[in-house]
Amino acid sequence: MKPTILIVDDEAGVRTALSGVLRDEGYAVDTVDSGEVCLDRVARAPYDVILLDIWLPGMDGLATLERLRDRRIDAPIVMISGHGNIESAVRAIKMGAFDFVEKPLSLDKTVLVIRNALNQRRLEAENRALRATVDKRLTMVGESYVMAQLREQIAMAAPTNGRVLIYGENGTGKELVARTIHTLSRRRGGPFVEVNCAAIPEELIESELFGHMKGAFTGATADRRGKFEAADGGTLFLDEIGDMSLKTQAKVLRALQEQVVEPVGGTASVRVDVRVLAATNKDLPSEIRAGRFREDLYFRLNVIPIFVPPLRDRDADVTLLAEHFIAEFTREYGRRSKKLDSGAATGLRSYRWPGNVRELRNVIERMMIMVPGDTIALNDLAFLDGGTLMGAEAPEAAALPLHEARDRFEREYILRALAAQQGNISRTAEVLGVERSNLYRKMRAFGIAPARREEEPV
Repeated sequence: MKPTILIVDDEAGVRTALSGVLRDEGYAVDTVDSGEVCLDRVARAPYDVILLDIWLPGMDGLATLERLRDRRIDAPIVMISGHGNIESAVRAIKMGAFDFVEKPLSLDKTVLVIRNALNQRRLEAENRALRATVDKRLTMVGESYVMAQLREQIAMAAPTNGRVLIYGENGTGKELVARTIHTLSRRRGGPFVEVNCAAIPEELIESELFGHMKGAFTGATADRRGKFEAADGGTLFLDEIGDMSLKTQAKVLRALQEQVVEPVGGTASVRVDVRVLAATNKDLPSEIRAGRFREDLYFRLNVIPIFVPPLRDRDADVTLLAEHFIAEFTREYGRRSKKLDSGAATGLRSYRWPGNVRELRNVIERMMIMVPGDTIALNDLAFLDGGTLMGAEAPEAAALPLHEARDRFEREYILRALAAQQGNISRTAEVLGVERSNLYRKMRAFGIAPARREEEPV
């Protein structure tokens, strides 16, 4: 389909010359002679580029441009500026015009500007499509009570500038939580920069975080910005913070306190404006007692703690997650979708998922590739847990010691009761026939956090 161009100019000669050249270039062209007619035309048909003269009878080009932007017309607008009217053209650029060309028109330059405008429009469309794809991959899937808690905590933390420490086992989705916090924050227009502290050798982590100057060490052939600078105005996510050396922890602490970093080999400090989110799968208080983590850094990071539950504590979400991943891989591989039969769905829910959501995603990818038919059955999952995956007819608790089975049942029973009462502690205690303080003790013992701050005991 040919790109469409609308020429808005009150000079018939300009309209004729431009439309002839642009049609020869393969574009579909319409022409009008006033701003009023332009507004009427764009209301009835979309255009890929609009060429708009600044000097027009009645409503001039700048007023027309303003109306087009008020109506959220997203086509790039190229202004046609008469001699001595450059100031108006510059003003038009500030108002959102893509570019301008001067009269007398150079037809070659005009064609080039239009090509650039079309390329810009194409890139913006591709960027929107990529963002939509990324957004689908970053969806937080789940309707369980613990997921409702997690979403509530994220919603409270995101709009603030407070630092967040995200706890959870490997594979639970700590990075997804960090990205969601950034997306919902006031810094969402800024960069989101991730650093995996466990994946970078100790001798390079300082350079990675703070940058370095040319000649600071062997291999430093040029100045390089660090991640703190790269995240200026946005969010820095320090993943696996518990694996950072004590020496680097001290420098990170200074950066957090002063919002200043000093590149390796440099003498000048660089001021940064960064919100720091951190994540760990370690018990940091235990690491502090063992002398492996700084207590002062812990208190700096742990302003807003958020716990990401393991998949075994949200078994009601397993089927939803599996279906989400099936849809994702169907799109990615261009294959027919598959469905879980009842045995496979029950088997997935009964499995303990030591690798959490990451493991489930890998399992579904394997099923999408290796299962030949359109249905995934329980026997297709026999490789899980050494082939001892249980179906509906085999109760999972039968393989557990009695005290573990009892604790697990009690925890899940409390979670279901809380979900039924929308997290209200008082009503849940009444339904369960226990004292409110006793329910709190049970919840603390089982690692269940209250959903609302006002529910905390006094």
